[in-house]
Amino acid sequence: MSNEYLFILIFLFTALLMIIQRTEAGKRLVVLVIMIPLIILLRNFVMYREVVSEAWTALAISLVLNFLFWLLIGRYNPVRSSDEIQVLGLDD
Repeated sequence: MSNEYLFILIFLFTALLMIIQRTEAGKRLVVLVIMIPLIILLRNFVMYREVVSEAWTALAISLVLNFLFWLLIGRYNPVRSSDEIQVLGLDD
């Protein structure tokens, strides 16, 4: 098992899942459709480098990491809709 690819794939899978997790509910489908080419490129990379076992391991680890983030932070700080967000310092 190649640790270099494992760490890279953990980072990429965690980032993709975190973006989907922290997107507001109405926009998740749009974000997922935009991410489809990235997911296909990532799959092609895994198949080309023949690191399928590392990819499955990285996916499992990233799912655990995203679950822990949701459990410790995400439940208490839910994603707000864009209408509720206020930017400090603007004179509206």
